[in-house]
Amino acid sequence: MTRTFDGSVGWAALRERFADRLGTGTLAALDDAVAFAAERHGDQRRPAGEPYLEHLLEALEVLVDATGERDPDTLRAAVLHDVVEDTPATVGEVRERFGDRVAELVGWVTKSGDRDAYLASLRDAPDAAIAVKLADRVSNVQRLRTHPRPAKRASYYRETVATIVPLAAGRPWFEEWYSAWQAEHADLADLDRDGR
Repeated sequence: MTRTFDGSVGWAALRERFADRLGTGTLAALDDAVAFAAERHGDQRRPAGEPYLEHLLEALEVLVDATGERDPDTLRAAVLHDVVEDTPATVGEVRERFGDRVAELVGWVTKSGDRDAYLASLRDAPDAAIAVKLADRVSNVQRLRTHPRPAKRASYYRETVATIVPLAAGRPWFEEWYSAWQAEHADLADLDRDGR
């Protein structure tokens, strides 16, 4: 069974858990990123109804707990990865508040225009942006069976296998996790567009 991550514990609990591994400067930088994301995402909910911030915290938890990531810019980008795509925030605002590198990483993982072109472009992304995307997708697919639309479960499974799993190559924790996840959800590959 693949490991799951739980953002419902909230930032305060995760912060306390991370305190022995992340320095006070990184934690303070994450405080700012979490506050900005919480304010911008506001009352947004995920498809299964959970508060949006939980997803962002799960992506962060994947990087800190599972992969051992410690780079403050990568970690802040994980928290902010959907703020441009799903709120009125702009890359310029992210740059002004969090710096050029965080803005660049957020830019790489922000969908704009054609979805297929966006996913293909990730092959050329910097390693840190790929790590953020892989952590984002772990959060998105770890509970894929809870998505309210069966057809979406199937199409998202197929998209993940085709475009995201290859990005995990050479990243041992992600390779292992996605391999196990793919095996556990293989039945979704056979569902048709109506989820049957």
